[in-house]
Amino acid sequence: MKIVLRQDVLKLGEAGTVQEVANGYARNFLIPQGMAVVATSGELKTAAHNQAVKDRKIVKQEQAMQTVADKIDGQRLEFTARAGSGGRLYGSVTAGDVAERLTAVIGEEVDRRRVILEDPIRTMGEHRVTVHLVGRLRPQVTVIVLGEQDETEGALATEEIDAAGDSGTAPDATTNERAEQHPTPGASGHPEPGSGHDDSKTETVDQGPPRPEVDGVPGASGDIERRGGAVAEVAEDGPAVEVEDEMDGDR
Repeated sequence: MKIVLRQDVLKLGEAGTVQEVANGYARNFLIPQGMAVVATSGELKTAAHNQAVKDRKIVKQEQAMQTVADKIDGQRLEFTARAGSGGRLYGSVTAGDVAERLTAVIGEEVDRRRVILEDPIRTMGEHRVTVHLVGRLRPQVTVIVLGEQDETEGALATEEIDAAGDSGTAPDATTNERAEQHPTPGASGHPEPGSGHDDSKTETVDQGPPRPEVDGVPGASGDIERRGGAVAEVAEDGPAVEVEDEMDGDR
């Protein structure tokens, strides 16, 4: 079905142009929404007259905008954005960003609606972008997106590389310190954590300074006195103590 657009329709055409579309698209959407009318003979004559007027107007606009188009064409606009290791941006560069940067560079106001960008730019690299000023004036610019590595991600990657060893893991600082203090497993008198217990082997370490023996008793610091038999008690750190003989009934 032929229709005449009453207003601009994205990806279809501008107002006043004659288009041919599917019957359902025209009857169910474009015409009910007031975006188009059926292209009758009268509508076609009106559209032709309006187009002629519009063309003459566009020619004048092109002449007025030619200087701006020359300033825009060939511009290289650089943007820096945070990106992941795969070059994917965490944010995006939009048509508004491009228009704002162009306005600052050329000193002329650029409407963001004139920047043809169907989807925001989300990847690093160079991207060609068209600016539709008017009529046939469609200068192009190059948008260069430079990635700024995420510091958190870079730090995590560095830790993973440093931690990778022959076994795939690296000892932490606590393990290294423990190894320096006790280079041999079990040398501190205790089994190494994670090792099996061996009842056939007992390892100990001396605790405290050595003590002299007194009458064969280690560490005794007092006098020892025995009476009447083999059973005796030892007193430490004090005066001599009498030991009662089990066989002596008088004591």
